[in-house]
Amino acid sequence: MANFDPTEASSSDIRAVARVGQILALFGPRVLELTAADVAERTGLNRTTAYRYCASMVAAGILERGTRRGTFALGGLMLELGIQALGRQRIVEIAGPHLRKLRTAVRMTAVLSIRGATEPVVALVEEDTSRMVVVTVHAGSKLDMTAAQTHLFLAYADPSALDAATEGMSAVDKARLESEIYSARRQGFSIARHSGGLFAMAAPVFDEQGMCATVAILGAGELDLATALDQLLATATALSDELKAPGEGPHADL
Repeated sequence: MANFDPTEASSSDIRAVARVGQILALFGPRVLELTAADVAERTGLNRTTAYRYCASMVAAGILERGTRRGTFALGGLMLELGIQALGRQRIVEIAGPHLRKLRTAVRMTAVLSIRGATEPVVALVEEDTSRMVVVTVHAGSKLDMTAAQTHLFLAYADPSALDAATEGMSAVDKARLESEIYSARRQGFSIARHSGGLFAMAAPVFDEQGMCATVAILGAGELDLATALDQLLATATALSDELKAPGEGPHADL
């Protein structure tokens, strides 16, 4: 069998792979189906090219025909790969009981986020419905630069990640983000306040390789943040201890 030389890959092949990734990134918890026109508008492709990409991705199982005429949705192959990718994240397997305990203790929605391709992604959500206003986020949501969880991921990431995240930002926005990241690293947690009195508090979770996830609580209004923070940090520590414990869990050595 002839050896594959990666230098032989044409630039057009590389662009095609990048386009496929760009199209897949358009889907999310609130964007379940897209038309070729939607893809064209959001990627800068012309409609004919966008349709050809989508049709080829359907043939490969990457996409499938949507429920509405002329639409496309994520296909079975993406479901299989997503399940396999999550299966490699032991934190997702063990976090459920910890999140439920945290939610009950603080009466806020508890969230686990893991590192995605470009941004943190929400993996698990335990909603608190004990209050009149339910503050929540959908599993699968990508978190932007204003999120407390994002600040932590950048705080513990390689410096190149921050360079990529701040590319194109104004000097003022970049300085503000760098300040949030510095505070998150120094404190060991992050708090982000949003419009309408909403806020998120996040703490890092570590395994043997370093930071692997964040656990966060979402709330609104004036609450007992000191007590909530203590519970949050205790949950993050418990998860980290369980991940680092040798000989436990489904991946323990036999």
